[in-house]
Amino acid sequence: MDPLSQGVLGATWALVGDRSGNLKRAAWMGALGGVLADADILIRSSSDSLLGLDFHRHFTHSLFFIPFGGLAAAFLIMALTWGRIPWREALLPATLGYASHGLLDGCTSYGTHLLWPFSDARISWSVISIIDPLYTGVLLAGAFLAYRTGRKKPVWIAAGISMLYLGLGAVQSHRAGAELERLAESRGHVVERMDVRPSFGNNILFRAYYEAKGAYHVDAIRVGWFSAPKVYPGGTIAILDREAFAKEFALSDRKRRDIERFAHFSDDYLVRHPRHPSVIGDFRYAAVPYAIDPMWGIDVAATPADAHVLFQHLDRSGTPEGRSGFWRMLRGKPLRPPENAP
Repeated sequence: MDPLSQGVLGATWALVGDRSGNLKRAAWMGALGGVLADADILIRSSSDSLLGLDFHRHFTHSLFFIPFGGLAAAFLIMALTWGRIPWREALLPATLGYASHGLLDGCTSYGTHLLWPFSDARISWSVISIIDPLYTGVLLAGAFLAYRTGRKKPVWIAAGISMLYLGLGAVQSHRAGAELERLAESRGHVVERMDVRPSFGNNILFRAYYEAKGAYHVDAIRVGWFSAPKVYPGGTIAILDREAFAKEFALSDRKRRDIERFAHFSDDYLVRHPRHPSVIGDFRYAAVPYAIDPMWGIDVAATPADAHVLFQHLDRSGTPEGRSGFWRMLRGKPLRPPENAP
């Protein structure tokens, strides 16, 4: 999730587990531990734009790495305080904060290598958006009150509410998935695989997609907390034929290998971008929940033949009509027809 959420959750875990009685100090040490795992964003290469994807949410986010990450955070705290806080005193809050990071990222839809080095699978429970103001706000209020009052009760309450909210997200994800199964069955499709992912900032509106008949089918599904599911029909796009694509662009072995790396990152949901012929997109993400245009992808023609492919963010904001449609779907309203519709 975003750094604020990670820092606040790290502070919350450190406050809950504090034994020193100095809650203010525990809070900021836990917060530092909570964000440190994202130091992996520093692993980058100017000649290989996929390197950052390979290592973001990788070994620094694994359960195995928690003791090492906590120790690194403790020594960093000691360095930042010029030794006034010995690493042994910082170890518990820093480790608790660090431990929270990978687990929270696993709750999102992005995917996290929680089981490294024993498995290279990307764990993704998809019960919360990568940014959720309600979840973060509750934790922030609890940590702030505990920090100001020196009492643990507010943070315990906030921690409990946040856990219930994640549970609600799991229920919502299950409801959206059940509706997607019903929808595919009504279309006569035999689903080979499917997934649902919460859209930006909420657990009500989901991007829902599945594979059937050589194509990916996507819809937006709204599952209100107290209302029946509502479907906003999306589109269909062909699954990428990697070999045909590679032959069309006469790709080198290096670029072929880069496509395989991107396929692993994208959980093999690869499509050819409908508006950029040389771009392979990650179908899991789009600016609008029911859109077929991927949010990011790799361009095989943007670099020399013997170079790595170029990773690009293609569309993060969507059109004004798309943004307007997002808010209407979030509120359960019908979409307005295009202005040029007959």
